[in-house]
Amino acid sequence: MPRFAANLSLMFTEWPFLDRFAAAADAGFSAVEYLFPYDHPAAAIAARLARHGLTQALFNLPPGDWAAGERGLAALPGRLTEIGRGVDLALSYAAATGARRLHLMAGIADRADPAAVSAYRAAVGHVAERLAAAGIELLLEPINRRSMPGYFLDDFPYAEALIADLGLPNLRLQFDIFHRQILHGDVTAALRRLLPVIGHIQVAGVPERHEPDSGELRDGHIFRLLDDIGYGGFVGCEYVPRAGTLAGLGWFAAHLRAR
Repeated sequence: MPRFAANLSLMFTEWPFLDRFAAAADAGFSAVEYLFPYDHPAAAIAARLARHGLTQALFNLPPGDWAAGERGLAALPGRLTEIGRGVDLALSYAAATGARRLHLMAGIADRADPAAVSAYRAAVGHVAERLAAAGIELLLEPINRRSMPGYFLDDFPYAEALIADLGLPNLRLQFDIFHRQILHGDVTAALRRLLPVIGHIQVAGVPERHEPDSGELRDGHIFRLLDDIGYGGFVGCEYVPRAGTLAGLGWFAAHLRAR
């Protein structure tokens, strides 16, 4: 079975953030991810990871002013200096936590705008170069516009083409199964075809983003496929529990028993 990482921004929210690491470990997870760590000292997070034997699978680079509606800066012209400062901050957290993958959010922008396209390409190239020096992969994630209206990177073929065109060895695709199903469908064929460029996978039930065993996809079939095609990375559980985190972990317990 795949290696699952609990997303502590959406799961275990019954606990304060720094207590979620213990809760995830007690539930059987060996890895965690989250959106942003920056409200907490890096050393405090690193201590929780070490204390509970957890691997840091992934987190996002700073997204700009989240409270004001920004969802990343990469496709916003004139923000490259700020992006660079965000890279400095993210690298300090990666060094403390041992994270080897960081996700760069594109932001709210029109992909038909040449200035946005140029800004995005420049930002991706700059950030990938900075992360490569630290031995870290940069991930790009297509996100559906129903969940995030106006998001620049809302297309898997666009992300795939950009990764191929830039040809940067540490630039990879973050394949969120929830977003893929909403945007294009064809999940299992896409997983097979895109495996060489996938750096991280995330999962949630479609269309309500609850537990993976809810909704229109067969989670067991997908997880067996990941084993069959040799995917060795983490599968981030980026879902909103329907009725409490622990109450909804029956799917996870079943996969633990199957190992």
